[in-house]
Amino acid sequence: MTYKDVLKNSIRTFEDLEKWLTGRKARVDPRLRDVIERYPMRVNSYYLGLIEKMNDGIWKQAIPDVEELEHYMDLTEDPLDEEGDIPLGGPRTIIHRYPDRVLLFVSIECAMYCRFCTRKRKVGDEHKHPSTEEIHRGIDYIAAHEDIRDVLVSGGDPFLIPAKRLDDILTRLAQIKHLDLIRIGTRVPCVWPQRIIEDKELIEVLRAHTPHSLNDPQLYINTHFNHPNEITEISFQAVKILRDLGIPLANQSVLLKGVNDDTDIMRDLVHALGKLGVKPYYLYYADLVEGTGHFRTGIHKGKEICRDLCGATTGFLRPTYVVDAMGGRGKVPVDLGYSEGISEDRRGGIITSAIGLGKVYINDPIERIEGKPKRHNHNLQRK
Repeated sequence: MTYKDVLKNSIRTFEDLEKWLTGRKARVDPRLRDVIERYPMRVNSYYLGLIEKMNDGIWKQAIPDVEELEHYMDLTEDPLDEEGDIPLGGPRTIIHRYPDRVLLFVSIECAMYCRFCTRKRKVGDEHKHPSTEEIHRGIDYIAAHEDIRDVLVSGGDPFLIPAKRLDDILTRLAQIKHLDLIRIGTRVPCVWPQRIIEDKELIEVLRAHTPHSLNDPQLYINTHFNHPNEITEISFQAVKILRDLGIPLANQSVLLKGVNDDTDIMRDLVHALGKLGVKPYYLYYADLVEGTGHFRTGIHKGKEICRDLCGATTGFLRPTYVVDAMGGRGKVPVDLGYSEGISEDRRGGIITSAIGLGKVYINDPIERIEGKPKRHNHNLQRK
């Protein structure tokens, strides 16, 4: 089976899921049709094959759950206010939150749609796919702002776009003299490694954009493994190809209830990442996204896990536990003095923005409610 067939043979519809679940003698809840209509599903044949049993750490990340229809206090479609960080009157492919960094949005498509995705509101929606013109406008914005030194090419997944289109994006970015770093955020090494192994055109594009001197921007790849069972011989081969190009790789994991909210599982994950040659970078407290309430852990849990990893593993394999604070306040490293009151015996805690945007209180636990809550549109107040 070619890498294209792996993606082509994904389960995407309720009928696909019903057939797959029935084959495993699993109950088919008719409400799953409503889940898939609201939040698109794609599970390719490779990732589907990693599932060992019902509700294991792979299943929970990929297979829709009727819990996605439940409403919880404090959960919103855009908790990080990404829409509010789009430049006023500027390109909608740019999210400019930090003074020297921007996100360039290039794709709404992924090789597997994570059920906990921060961008559940738009990923998989063909009507929101950025055009080439919109992406070029975003690159022009970066070129016009000399304080920007770092760009994260994101989506969706940039490794889902054609190699020629990715080459065009990287070529235009590399011509911007004030850029030091170009980062690509992708789950493809984890969920669709066959593309990296088989698509020679993609690899040649990446090879062409590795730096030849300090005058060239450094190319980085941030990938995303959440569970040790995602690390396979095939993913090793994909990562090895990227490492052989000289591209540094780091991993960002999300703390997910029933997936990796356990010190032993997280230790196995970071040890496996070490063997993979990928640096554990961040462990995220799951964003407060509508449709993800069942993934929530206590905010103290990540702090507890990272504490337990001290002395239990090599220091450089210990990720930094961060909360991406609500309302666009940026990433907050919990262990570095930016939090107050986060402990197992207390509910919630106070997070202080590392970029000077004040404090925010996180309720813990998040409470389930009947019906969808009414909220103020805080974007209107910001404009």
